Amino acid sequence: MDIQLYNQIVTKHANTVFKIAYNYCKNKYDAEDVVQNTFLKLLQRKDGFTDEEHIKRWLIRVAINESKNMCTSFWHKRIVSWDESVSDAEFSFEDEKTSTLYDAVMNLNSKYRIVVHLYYYEGYSIKEISQILHIKETTIQTRLMRARAQLKNKLKGDWLDE
Repeated sequence: MDIQLYNQIVTKHANTVFKIAYNYCKNKYDAEDVVQNTFLKLLQRKDGFTDEEHIKRWLIRVAINESKNMCTSFWHKRIVSWDESVSDAEFSFEDEKTSTLYDAVMNLNSKYRIVVHLYYYEGYSIKEISQILHIKETTIQTRLMRARAQLKNKLKGDWLDE
């Protein structure tokens, strides 16, 4: 892969890959490792891409796989990070409602978290999410519905009824 093209891809998609990894790992340091592994795999990839969307979907799929590997590894299960409780403190929001919503989304089960992130933050359709995650469209719809219901219950007293 051409170094100039690689640098453009990293600059454009690093934030998205980090967000996906953080959704799975819930730890800044593990997410950073996932980002490094993802872009290392991109650098080692021999095949080309058809278009920009193909690159983004490939990066998201690799980030998801790397995140799952990181979270299920023996090392990750046995070691508790000393700074784990501090890592979330780096995300600050100007609006308290946004912070509350972010906390509620991050407390969802990972299978709901990733679907919510791809749908609302990345702007993918249900069909596109289905292709990225290799899950049926009806499953994606069900997960979105359940995630919305859980968020509604969690946030009911905070600010939804205003």
